[in-house]
Amino acid sequence: MTRDGPSNVLFVVMDTVRKDHLSVYGYDKETTPNLASFAEEATVYEHAVAPAPWTLPVHASMFTGLYPSEHGATQENPYLEDATTLAESLSAAGYDTACYSSNAWITPYTHLTDGFDDQDNFFQIMPGDFLSGPLADAWKKMNDNDRLRAVANRLVQLGNKFHERFASEGGGDTKTPAVIDSTMDFISQSRGPFFQFVNLMDAHLPYHPPEEYQQEFAPRIDTTKVCQNSKEYNCGARDIDDDEWDDITGLYDAEIKHIDDQLGRLFGWLKNQGVWDETMVVVCADHGELHGEHDLYGHEFCIYDPLVNVPLMVKHPDLDGGRDDETTVELTDLYHTVLDATDVSAAPGGESLEATRSLLRDEHRQFEGGEYGFVEYHRPVVELRQLEGKAAEAGIELERDSRFYSRMRAARRPDAKYIRNQTIPDEAYRIDEDPGEERNLAGDDDAAVAETEAVLAEFESYVGGEWSDVDDEDVLDDMGGEAKDRLRDLGYLG
Repeated sequence: MTRDGPSNVLFVVMDTVRKDHLSVYGYDKETTPNLASFAEEATVYEHAVAPAPWTLPVHASMFTGLYPSEHGATQENPYLEDATTLAESLSAAGYDTACYSSNAWITPYTHLTDGFDDQDNFFQIMPGDFLSGPLADAWKKMNDNDRLRAVANRLVQLGNKFHERFASEGGGDTKTPAVIDSTMDFISQSRGPFFQFVNLMDAHLPYHPPEEYQQEFAPRIDTTKVCQNSKEYNCGARDIDDDEWDDITGLYDAEIKHIDDQLGRLFGWLKNQGVWDETMVVVCADHGELHGEHDLYGHEFCIYDPLVNVPLMVKHPDLDGGRDDETTVELTDLYHTVLDATDVSAAPGGESLEATRSLLRDEHRQFEGGEYGFVEYHRPVVELRQLEGKAAEAGIELERDSRFYSRMRAARRPDAKYIRNQTIPDEAYRIDEDPGEERNLAGDDDAAVAETEAVLAEFESYVGGEWSDVDDEDVLDDMGGEAKDRLRDLGYLG
């Protein structure tokens, strides 16, 4: 099939942005006026499902068209290995490709940037190119050597203490304007069709929005006084009352408004440059965030809808536009959609285009089980390390048979969801009647829930059945110094 549509692709991920805090999705605060304007040209999906509740496996799935159990990039193995990425396929087909973000997971170290001609992750403490070059190689050798690893770990601990103090004092300016500037520079210099990937990190903890946005959504709030460490709350070392949650969500909304304004700046520039009509635009979140729901903060230790039912908007002339509140879409579908839109065949080793996975086809999701989206959460090794550290500091002992140590999988369709938990009882919800997922119907006589559980069992069989055992120490010891340092910057490691 040869397409006559836009030749360029702009793929934007709003990291950690939950759908119900976007005014384009009905939020009562005007956080996304520019996305509302964009939605007039795009299709807005209500039932987009992320394959995991955090960055690494979700991006790996969008870049490969594979589920986490298939591509293997999880905290149990935090690298995308032996996979051909979307960027590699497009680059081989003559596309200019670039990836700009300020996310610690999207680096050459994890291989998520494989295939991009240009990349920068705008790391807060040191330039990304520096940490992705000789220093990273030397650091990895230190971590691979038993005698030197203790020295490396001590250096990282000192660096983490510096960052914790730096972040707690409100340090670290937003990198989003620089990401957008680099995006415009790359596109203006592109000599052929381009594939531009952007990840915007403002809505990820800690929240320190620019002053003008804080004044609009969270005036007179001291960002250094509110709880900015989700692990302290999740382990029980820190309480947060309703007033503080209001302050936290105000700061979060301010960060989202800043993202929206920067996207408005980028979209306006593309229109002024005359390339807007020649560009397919995808805007989504990789996952959301919890602010006290289910007594959890952040995006760890669960796969509830605020984390995995994500915003998704796509502009392409083959789409009808408007709001789609019926179709289940998986973020893995975006891989096939981009291949389809660009009329590019997957490079050797890559997943071939599946027409039923492309949003541009009439037969989209017309396969058995197409009304379901699937989610996987492997053992959260990195988050556990910091959670355990915060708990130990407070004299709290975490129960091993708790959600903190549980792997999870889910099947979700617009009316029902079933969650298989490894160490705690399963959960099931009629999300059409109970969108807050408060009434657990696992074991009840509900037809939609029973059907969803049956389909989840088929998916589990497809991806390999039960989880294999993993040793947390092995995972962290095998992770090189660059990765550890970057994850400390985001608060994943203590």
